[in-house]
Amino acid sequence: MSDITESEVTEETYNNAAQKLIDLANTLSADGHSPDVHEVADGLLAGVIHFWLYSRQPCGDAFCESCAPFSDAESRLAVLRELVDELGRDSEYFHSATDTPAGHA
Repeated sequence: MSDITESEVTEETYNNAAQKLIDLANTLSADGHSPDVHEVADGLLAGVIHFWLYSRQPCGDAFCESCAPFSDAESRLAVLRELVDELGRDSEYFHSATDTPAGHA
């Protein structure tokens, strides 16, 4: 019998997926500083969004509570926007030492 909880398995799956995507991005952009790094990032983001939307397709039961947040395209997009905002703000790269200051004196 294992002492691993479902939330630990979920977190491990999440972390593994994120790390594999980072590894793929680094491989595709060679050293992470190539001129095409923005195109690599945009392409990966497009693929991730495509897969995320695919994974949130409603089951077809109009009364399914699990599918309610994803019951139509606009609802899925709203949930995706909230998730992107949260993940972006949580990223260690959200703020940069080279960011333009908000105010100038």
